[in-house]
Amino acid sequence: MSSKYETVVGLEVHTELKTKSKIFCGCTTEFGGDQNTHVCPVCLGLPGAMPVLNKQVVEFAIKVGLALNCEILNFNKFDRKNYYYPDLPKNYQTSQYDLPICLNGHLDIEVNGETKRIGITRIHMEEDAGKLVHSGNTISDSKSSNVDYNRTGVPLLEIVSEPDIRSGAEARAYVEKLRSILQYLEVSDGRMEEGSLRGDCNVSVRLRGTKEFGTRTETKNVNSLTAIQKVVEYEALRQAKLIEAGGKVDQETRTWDDAQGITIGMRKKDEENDYRYFPEPDLVPIVITDEKIEEVRRALPELQDAKIERFVSEYGLSREDATILTVSRKTADFLDATVKAGADAKTVANWMLGDLSKMINESGLTFAESKVSPENLAGMIALIDKGTISGKIAKKVIVSMWESGKDADTIVKEEGLVQITDTGAIEEIVKQVIANNPQPVADFKGGNCQIICNCAEIGRRVRLVLEEVKRGEGIKGSVLKNLILPLRIFLRDREALFARFYHKLVKVLHPVGPDRIFRENREKLALPAAGLQYLLTL
Repeated sequence: MSSKYETVVGLEVHTELKTKSKIFCGCTTEFGGDQNTHVCPVCLGLPGAMPVLNKQVVEFAIKVGLALNCEILNFNKFDRKNYYYPDLPKNYQTSQYDLPICLNGHLDIEVNGETKRIGITRIHMEEDAGKLVHSGNTISDSKSSNVDYNRTGVPLLEIVSEPDIRSGAEARAYVEKLRSILQYLEVSDGRMEEGSLRGDCNVSVRLRGTKEFGTRTETKNVNSLTAIQKVVEYEALRQAKLIEAGGKVDQETRTWDDAQGITIGMRKKDEENDYRYFPEPDLVPIVITDEKIEEVRRALPELQDAKIERFVSEYGLSREDATILTVSRKTADFLDATVKAGADAKTVANWMLGDLSKMINESGLTFAESKVSPENLAGMIALIDKGTISGKIAKKVIVSMWESGKDADTIVKEEGLVQITDTGAIEEIVKQVIANNPQPVADFKGGNCQIICNCAEIGRRVRLVLEEVKRGEGIKGSVLKNLILPLRIFLRDREALFARFYHKLVKVLHPVGPDRIFRENREKLALPAAGLQYLLTL
């Protein structure tokens, strides 16, 4: 969009609450089920049915309000929002209007390294509507639509922001941060793909530098972070082009067509007074005491912003890593639990962001469902710290832990993965080679220069290998580089002897699979077929 125009966005985010029953009746809130099976006379609005407020909905609303820095109204009430739409069986929605449960909050987001505060106008409780089931992909290309009322009466919180958002990226960051908070509070699962969290995007444009707002459109029920960003960017561009062409932006309700990447007009946007709000006569006002508010406040969990600060200050993590590891409360809890089990926080973070994260993502799981428990991960890290296994071996161990559910110590013992740190074992091998090769020794004593050079070089490289072992670095590729190749030259006329020595050395350093290691490196060793054949007979 041209820099001539400024995008202005306000978001209305609807989140379904994780209560077992609906807001005004005992019907289940479980997602799915056959159409129109999770209904009763109350949520269908049949004559004579009377609503009863779900107490947990109020407590969840207080939680969210406090987490978003809102004022909790001690006195609030429900109202009837009157409009006709096929998915609304009562022809009105029980919602809140002039006295909602929460007012005047804010949420801080970070975009491009800069922190921005987004004001929150209000949070109110209401019931969800039903769902239109279209015969086509969208309402615009469908020949017919049916209505599923299973979702009718599911408790909702509507979180209304101030028009403080200025880009699609900011809109995305706002909803992502909001979803994280709701999941931290465990009041919503935040599953946008199931409709339990969705956003209405109010978008307008204005000449940059002006104060007056332009005419806004509202794109309803956008159900992914990517789509929210795209809706804002597309709608701002559409409106700017329309104005530049001499047209006029209509105040209307639109829908998002994800396949085409465009918004489509649905109907004229109603004004507030078109809904004819009036107090709900079947529900008494809600009185919330200060004591109740403080009780809920004390029970709030540590939220993401606080966790980030703690992970940086206490664990020494980078802010970037701390942010990634705290997006989900379950992920942050996994790190805390592993550190509590005795592991170093930075090491834990590296494994969580690396190998373990890869396995979790490939399995479609979360850290809460990880097949490697925090205690087992801490146990594996302890083995690395003690020098029992190397970091390279640990990458194999964690895979075995994931597949078997066993702890690292058991796997290391069963598979013979203990790293040899006793340099005496290697020294004995070297002594044995010298004892079994009297002729090169005699040549050396006789002053054969080539032999002297070979021996000196081999001695130097043996020392390099032994030093690496002592440092606990494992063998890595240094055996082949620093020891094996010179020995191959030294024993160039003794293929069988060399094969035997190599086999023994690898067996000491790599207890599992010496034959495999030999096969993988035989090209580099340039060992004749006779030597290979001898090895395979051992």
